[in-house]
Amino acid sequence: MYLKKVDGPRAVRLPDGSIMTRADLPPASTRRWVASRKASVVRGVRYGLIPLGEALTLYDLSEEEFMEWKTAIDRHGEAALKATALQKYRQP
Repeated sequence: MYLKKVDGPRAVRLPDGSIMTRADLPPASTRRWVASRKASVVRGVRYGLIPLGEALTLYDLSEEEFMEWKTAIDRHGEAALKATALQKYRQP
């Protein structure tokens, strides 16, 4: 079996004890960003599975957009990433 060479770890253990691998990240062709996909990218960067620069390039994101996702999760949890709940969590 052939494994593609990647920089960094292939899997990381999350604080809840679960294991996250690169297969858990959304595909690079993702254009429709739902809350769960945004959260998985933030988790991947936060726990060292994928470097920030690589995530920004791979998913064609701006640093500002990624930081907004990260801030929303830090303040309100993954529910804040849902498009339908955007106004509920927006700063007044």
